[in-house]
Amino acid sequence: MTALRELDRTRIDELLERERNRFRERSPGSEALFGRAQRTLAGGVASSFQRREPWPIYLSRGEGSRVWDVDGNEYLDFHNGFSAMVQGHAHPAIRAAVERRLALGTHFGAPTEDAVAVAEELVRRFGLPRWRFTNSGTESTMDAIRIARAYTGRDDIVKIFGAYHGHHDSVMVSVRVQLAGPRNEGEWPPSLRWGEGIPRATVADVHTVEWGDADRMQSRLSELCAVGHPPACVIVEPVMMRTRVTPPPPGYLEAVRETTRGHGALLIFDEVKSGLTIAPGGATERFGVRPDIVALAKALGGGLPSGAIGMTADVADFVETGRVHQVGTFNGNPLSMAAARANLDDVLTSGAYEHLERLGERMRAGCQAVIDGHRLPAKAVALGSKGCVSHEAELGGLIWLWSANRGLFVTPGEQEWSVSVAHDSAAVDRYLDVFAELAEALSPRRSGSARA
Repeated sequence: MTALRELDRTRIDELLERERNRFRERSPGSEALFGRAQRTLAGGVASSFQRREPWPIYLSRGEGSRVWDVDGNEYLDFHNGFSAMVQGHAHPAIRAAVERRLALGTHFGAPTEDAVAVAEELVRRFGLPRWRFTNSGTESTMDAIRIARAYTGRDDIVKIFGAYHGHHDSVMVSVRVQLAGPRNEGEWPPSLRWGEGIPRATVADVHTVEWGDADRMQSRLSELCAVGHPPACVIVEPVMMRTRVTPPPPGYLEAVRETTRGHGALLIFDEVKSGLTIAPGGATERFGVRPDIVALAKALGGGLPSGAIGMTADVADFVETGRVHQVGTFNGNPLSMAAARANLDDVLTSGAYEHLERLGERMRAGCQAVIDGHRLPAKAVALGSKGCVSHEAELGGLIWLWSANRGLFVTPGEQEWSVSVAHDSAAVDRYLDVFAELAEALSPRRSGSARA
């Protein structure tokens, strides 16, 4: 086997500086808008996830697989709104459904027939018989945990160390945190606040465990029960997608399902990212393991804010009888439900998933060929429309700038991608060409060689 080579930090820094300068030259409109936005928007953006250096790309429109910024630059979109836009931008079926609904009224605070139809389709796809709607992934996981606490009469919860489940207090624990030093053998990963403003009492009720180790999960729950802190639930992404796409090890989800039942805890699948992007019924369908509660959002609404929670009938009884107040002024909003119905009925069909699977595998195989050809310390992974290249080096900032300067709009941070039904083989091949150019630029210098 050919040895992997270490990346040159000096070369990475050199490329970063060059790409920053190139980015500044091609985005004066975004720079000006960033300066204006900082006077009224905290940090110049609507969400901290939108911050980039030296400034974000401010977009003006999107169509199909492409987006345009305020400077008129055109990009192939492999960001896709953090994978929410698996349908592509301004899909005709979704646009028509929203336009029809717009003329009939946009909000009532009352249910509509579209909401019923969406719930019926989600029952069919995920196999859970009761559903409620929310407006985001954060609301979905928040409601799921509250319902689990009510159902079990317990306060404590278990989450995976490093996993992100939204920005409510109970899950803003041990997300993107750095450990002060190595842990002793067998020691549990700590529960640490992710940022300020999280009550200590909330952190004390959250317990963490490593991803992918069924024996450790079993031990964690057994120990918590033994010391008087039995968990109400285990919340887990069935496919870890915080920054890298990490499928579950064989048998892991089945073992976690058995362990939670054995300890009287509910199993919550956070499918905010995986649901509707990797199979018609998400990871629940793809891996054949059914949780007590599933949380959805992102790809559900075709670009409109929406989320959902699916439940078993006995769990839903706590909502139906009013013991848990699952409420929200905009839950099941008519526009969101019209978009979701068109999305599920007309866009994310079985043929669409076959298309996404083909493109995702083309991306993975192409990226892996580049990795192998340049002996990079990395690995490509794909699952449905989602995929990533996991790097050993810190390349997130360089990849974002390099891609933007060559007409690709990508997710900030890790080299994560999302393809949509509007992407085609040519779009994928352009992505692979840009990645190959970066790999070549990172290669050791050769006398007289040209640099991209």
